[in-house]
Amino acid sequence: MFTKPFRVKSNTAIKGSDRRKLKADIAAAFPSLSADELSELVPNKEEINVVKMYAHKGDAVTAYVLHKNPLFFEVEKRIYPTVYVLWRYPALLPTFRTWSPVLQKLIGGADLMLPGVVVPPCGLPDVKQGDCCAVTVVNNSAPVAVGTAAVSTAEMHGLGMKGRGVCVLHTYMDYLWAFGDKSSPPSLPEAEGEGQGLNEEECEVSEKEEEEEEEEGVEMCAEEQQSPSETVTDQARSAIGELSLAEQEEEKGDKGNEKEEENQDDQKTPQEIMDALLLQCFLHALKCKVKKSELPLLTSTFLRNHMFSCCPSGMQLDIKKSSYKKLSKFLQTMQQQHNLVRVKELTKGVESIVEVDWKNPTLRSFRAPEESDVEAAPLQDRGEGEIPFHPPEITTLYSVSARLQPLFLDANKRKGATMHPAEVRSIVTEYVKKNELVDENNKNYVTINPTLCDCLLEKSEYQEVESLKWDDLFSRTLSRMQECYQVVFPGQAPIIKKGHIDPIDITVASRGSNKKVTLIKNLEVYGLDPTVVATALQRRVQASSVLQPIPGAKDRVLVQIQGNQIHQVSNLLLERYQIPRKYIQGLDKPPKAGKKK
Repeated sequence: MFTKPFRVKSNTAIKGSDRRKLKADIAAAFPSLSADELSELVPNKEEINVVKMYAHKGDAVTAYVLHKNPLFFEVEKRIYPTVYVLWRYPALLPTFRTWSPVLQKLIGGADLMLPGVVVPPCGLPDVKQGDCCAVTVVNNSAPVAVGTAAVSTAEMHGLGMKGRGVCVLHTYMDYLWAFGDKSSPPSLPEAEGEGQGLNEEECEVSEKEEEEEEEEGVEMCAEEQQSPSETVTDQARSAIGELSLAEQEEEKGDKGNEKEEENQDDQKTPQEIMDALLLQCFLHALKCKVKKSELPLLTSTFLRNHMFSCCPSGMQLDIKKSSYKKLSKFLQTMQQQHNLVRVKELTKGVESIVEVDWKNPTLRSFRAPEESDVEAAPLQDRGEGEIPFHPPEITTLYSVSARLQPLFLDANKRKGATMHPAEVRSIVTEYVKKNELVDENNKNYVTINPTLCDCLLEKSEYQEVESLKWDDLFSRTLSRMQECYQVVFPGQAPIIKKGHIDPIDITVASRGSNKKVTLIKNLEVYGLDPTVVATALQRRVQASSVLQPIPGAKDRVLVQIQGNQIHQVSNLLLERYQIPRKYIQGLDKPPKAGKKK
């Protein structure tokens, strides 16, 4: 039942009345539990969560979770314990023993067949058809599976121990077990009663017989379960053989690497290479990109607009792969050990480079790579002293939600996978065609199957909607996915974030009696340096500008410029910086200037 992922419908704390009902249901289902044991399983003052879920086949299941472990699950108004409970109370259910290799078959979704059952000297437990029972492996009485008896004990003997024995519902290593803390079964000794009445010789004989039966039983169990022809033992042997071969290849590879390292003693580690690249881009940016008029300069802007642009072609600058891990730590080293820059926190939580030692011997002796010298030459002749800005590429993506995961399983798209809208349409179309869901009478409609019903329909529509138009199918799919966006800056790795991208917000506010100021924020999202934008506007409109930190927004600054300058700001953003209009908010309805009386 839980061999594949299930869909959680709700997860809520249990109510007082439901807690009492749960305790009563457990006491009725498992009368062997004492009052103290019941109180341990269903404590009065600890939080128990009721998780309602749908199994992959559509079965409605209710699980009761305590301390993050599912203790019981209810199917069709019948309650079953999980392996977490049975490890604490192994004698709670009648148990059937099997061999360890058979456990892999059970985890894969197979039922326990009677040829795979080990019959103890004391006989099989007395069960009726449909009784709840557990499965253990030889030499450990900790249950590893829970299910119901397919036939009664008498019928098992009557069938000659052939056919289905236990219909398995839940196992160790399945998705219900994984919903908990994923602990392993404890090692519990087998009950002494199973060996009572036997002397030592009889025990030895029975052990030999069990070993012979084990070999026969595993083979018969594998044949009846429609499993691959290769047995678990053979798989293990082949896996061991493959592992030994892989180890030999690794040893050969290691020996070859050792020889290469001996021949190349001066070879650097990836971290050392990244440190050297980081220092090169830093010095290059200071010598060729940064100007004294730009100081103070935000450290994030320095990295994004200056250092990344100095990265040689074919290489990618990634601070996380360096020994510094963070830009602040790297700049601190450059300040303390080399005295190249002085970094100061001008506003709370926002660091800026306030001073550069242009006469530092390290900086003066540095020579920029040739390919970059050609690019740097024309920049010095620009009228406003700004570096040419290349707008980022912004793409809307959609992420697979937990509810829609069954729809994308065939395409190997798990929860959290991001896709373009065209890819979503392609996968949904392929799913519909593969399952032959196109309406035969009208090709414009798609028939709703159980998977589409769970993924796309509301509860009120379950009994009413039988088909959807293609456009409605696509729009419902996209609306139930998590919208994301991808930003790609030139020379940098793509950045994917959830939600909508914040637009550049332009507003006009009043200051004092009749003074207007234009406020601009979220410039950093698009790679724009607020200081550079403020300087450009200042020159255009001949008005003063101020930079202010935005409360609650780390590394973001508000640009304030005197007067109603919306038209000038729009021209700057649209024409020079080439920011698409849809990412700028506040251009459509600029406030009108007040009339003087």
